[in-house]
Amino acid sequence: MAPSLVVKLHTTAAEQTRELGRRLGRRLAAGDWVVLYGPLGAGKTTFAAGVAEGLGIREPVTSPTYLLCHEYAGPVTLLHLDAYFELRMDSVLAEGLAERLQGPVVVLVEWAEKMRAWLPPDRIEVSLAHRAEGRELVLQATGPRSRARLEGLEGVEAFLAP
Repeated sequence: MAPSLVVKLHTTAAEQTRELGRRLGRRLAAGDWVVLYGPLGAGKTTFAAGVAEGLGIREPVTSPTYLLCHEYAGPVTLLHLDAYFELRMDSVLAEGLAERLQGPVVVLVEWAEKMRAWLPPDRIEVSLAHRAEGRELVLQATGPRSRARLEGLEGVEAFLAP
């Protein structure tokens, strides 16, 4: 198994965070998982909106907090989950959503730490954090498929963290 790959990035504006999501979204394919970690307001939904745009999805992306899952149609379907309400999410997954996650979709999960047991071993983990000068994003590949996605990520040199 290929060792994990970690890329540390820095943004100073929400549009830059969204652009990094777009660049990653262009690299994704059905079967890929992107899981997001970070406190409220760290930019998880902004990054997710960029991923959707990169996948070719045209409709606006919003946080699925109360619905738990939004489905966006595009060249590749995106399932955007919010696991903040952990008990509700476990129930919805057990009632059939888990099977949808195995289909020909890209899965993006906010608050992924709340549904660890459901996460596949090969995924892209994105940790977002507030910094005085903007946001820090740490992207980590946990397997060979996700590593290939991050290795091909173009144009991020300007965002590399010092």
